[in-house]
This record gives sequence, C-alpha cells and structure tokens, in this order.
Amino acid sequence: MRVNARDRVTAIYEQVRARNAGEPEFHQAAAEVFESLQVVLERRPEYAESGLLERLFEPERQIIFRVPWVDDDGHVHVNRGFRVQYNSALGPYKGGLRFHPSVNLGIVKFLGFEQIFKNSLTGLPIGGGKGGSDFDPKGRTDAEVMRFCQSFMTELHRHLGEYTDVPAGDIGVGGREIGYLFGQYKRLTNVYESGVLTGKGLTWGGSQVRREATGYGVAYFVAEMAKAVGRDLDGTTAVVSGSGNVAIYAIEKIAQLGGTVVACSDSAGYIVDEKGIDLDLVKEIKEQRRGRISEYADVVSHARFVSGGSVWEVPCDVALPCATQNELDEDAARALVKGGVRVVAEGANMPTTPEAIKVLREAKVAFAPGKAANAGGVATSALEMQQNASRDSWSFEYTDERLAGIMAGIHERTVATAEEYGLPGDYVHGANIAGFVKVADAMNALGVI
Repeated sequence: MRVNARDRVTAIYEQVRARNAGEPEFHQAAAEVFESLQVVLERRPEYAESGLLERLFEPERQIIFRVPWVDDDGHVHVNRGFRVQYNSALGPYKGGLRFHPSVNLGIVKFLGFEQIFKNSLTGLPIGGGKGGSDFDPKGRTDAEVMRFCQSFMTELHRHLGEYTDVPAGDIGVGGREIGYLFGQYKRLTNVYESGVLTGKGLTWGGSQVRREATGYGVAYFVAEMAKAVGRDLDGTTAVVSGSGNVAIYAIEKIAQLGGTVVACSDSAGYIVDEKGIDLDLVKEIKEQRRGRISEYADVVSHARFVSGGSVWEVPCDVALPCATQNELDEDAARALVKGGVRVVAEGANMPTTPEAIKVLREAKVAFAPGKAANAGGVATSALEMQQNASRDSWSFEYTDERLAGIMAGIHERTVATAEEYGLPGDYVHGANIAGFVKVADAMNALGVI
C-alpha cells in the first residue's frame, strides 16, 4: 500500500509534539525537517517503514544529572547537567556542551537533533548529540568554573569515550572550560584519551583552526553560494550579528575573501562602521577586555553605536546571524529585504524564525540553514579526532584547506540534492534531505535498534 506522504508526516509530527510537550525549540527544529520529508517519502516510501521516522525523532539516550559545586565563599550551588545522545548510526555521538542559564532539556534536544543532520552533511563518520548545563560562567572566578567543570565531568565521564561520545565546546564553553573538563576526565579514568573531547589547547591534543572554524566555515559557505550564481565576495557588504567567537571569525574570513563587514552587535546594541569593522579592535574589546561592543565607537570616531534596535536595519548584501536561536524574526527579515540583502547564512543554530524564512524565500533571497552553513565547527572537531587517533598534528594552512574543502562539499551536496528532488536553489530542503537520507540509509542497514 502506497504511503500518503503528507498524512504520514503530519501524524508523526503531531506524535513528536505530544511526546515532547513544552519544548518549542525542539518542535521548531523538527517541523523544519518534517516539511522536507514529505517530498522524500513521495519518492522513497520505504523510509516510512520499520518505524524509521519514529526512531529518528526519538533520542537514543537522554541523560540528566545533578551538578553540585562550591563557590569561593563556601556556598553550595546545584545546577542541572544534560547530555542527549541522539543518533549514532553514522559514528560516535558528536556535539558541543553549552553552559548558559537558558539551557534546558528542550534546548539540548533541538541542538542535538540539528547536529544529526549537520554532522551527516560533513561526510565524516560522526553521529549527533549535544549537552550542557544551566550554569552561567559569566562573573565566576576561574576557581569556581574549575570546581563546576570537575563536578560536571565527574558524572558525565562514564558516558563518554572516543568511540562512544565526543563533546566539544559551545556557548559558555571555551578553552578554559574544555581544559578543566579534560583534566577531570583524565584524573577519573587514568587514561590520556585525547580523542574524548575536542576544542583542546594546541599543546595537549588540540587542532589548528578549531577556534576559527565555525566563523570561517560560514564565510566559505557564503563564498560557494556566490560562486554558484557566478559572483564572488569582492565589493560586497555584510552584517554580522553577535561579536563572540563565531561572529569574530566570520568577520575575519569575509574580509579575507574580499567582502566588507559594516556592522556587528552584542546584547546591548550594535555598531556601524561603513569603512569596515576593525577586527583587531573588536578582538581586543571582546576577547581581552571582555567588554561591550559600544566601546568600539569610543575609539573609532567615524563609527556609531546604536543602543538596542536591530542590526538587521543596516543595509547589506550578506547577512550572517551568528548570535543565538530565533534572533532574526519576521520584522528583521523585512528590514533586510528592504536593505537589499541577497544572501542570508546562519552562523548560529536556528537563529532565523520560520516567519522570517518565509519572508526571505518570498523575496528570492538565498537562505542557508545552520545545519549546512555553520557545520565548520563540528567538521574541524572531527579533524581533531583524526589527528588524535593518529597521534598527528597538522599545520594551520593544511587544516584550513581541509575545512574549505568540507564546506565546499556540503554546498555541493546541498545544491545537488535540492535539484534532484525538484527544488533547485532551495538550501533548506537540500540540506535537510541530504542529511536525512544518509542517516536513514545507515539506520535501515543496521536493523531495528
């Protein structure tokens, strides 16, 4: 009996919503993929058999645990830790750890679900997972962060391993936190298993380009999008939201490829510099001083700082949302269209609302979802795993070249898949379908597990 694709997809999506109540971010991520699956099931009805979709949308394992720690004044705090090991059909679970007050199970599940398809698109043998805690490292001393990380890893370490689950960093988890986590893992296991965490320091198993990878990868993907329509980035203007790690290195690589980034932001507002953002100054403010982006305008006389407001009001050719989920809403999308935007590529995870995506599509703006455009971070993490496994170390130039090649491959697979399914130029459907098909074929091959 032939599957009615629309009815089957709708029924399973409603089941997913009902079983995961109160998790709007996860519902949003699932809805986007379900929208793409209808056209797949019409052509490949076997994907609806053996409960494959039901299994795909249910995590293989969800771990929630208590994280007690003591601050410098001797007070005991209790946070909640999470690790969602979502899908291992292609390889060990791979995905970052996020330390931020907003972290809850729904957030971690949405991030882990996205990670399945992102990792699949890289072409590398890694499954999807994500984790983190509602701990806020901001304002905490190094000693407090260390004690928290040690407590967190004391529980998590039993679920990790280079062939099982390999976390990395995410928001709130940088080199400092990875160091404390790895140190505690080594202490508990008595094994120098460098492949169990990525994002490590260069002197103890880390990879060149890992810090830059997500931002560089977005820029490489945008360059491929431009190349697909016979253009390059020379003379283009770009706006980047955020001024953290992803944003900083997206700005750097866009400039290296010939574009000019004229605006970036933080939670207090945004700066505009028509001559091009001075990246060295932004790095000094955000990475060294841990200051506010408004300080940029105090130093650069021709720049201006806008308190509050939306950075998307600044006219540009290319827009890169690199801050957080659902930051680019319908009004912001209309402002971008009015300002002449031609390309929007997600540097953060799901930063664009469904309403905004609809506006951009209707305006014929090329839109690249995060599972394709921001896969550079996890791709370079997988390269770090390769180096750790072979006890090798690669140069910055070689690793950067590998990253550029992986991003070009993701773009090629996304575009080719969209065309194969009769949706030319649709990066959302192309990325969703390409990522899904590879995972689905692996799951079918492994049997009902």
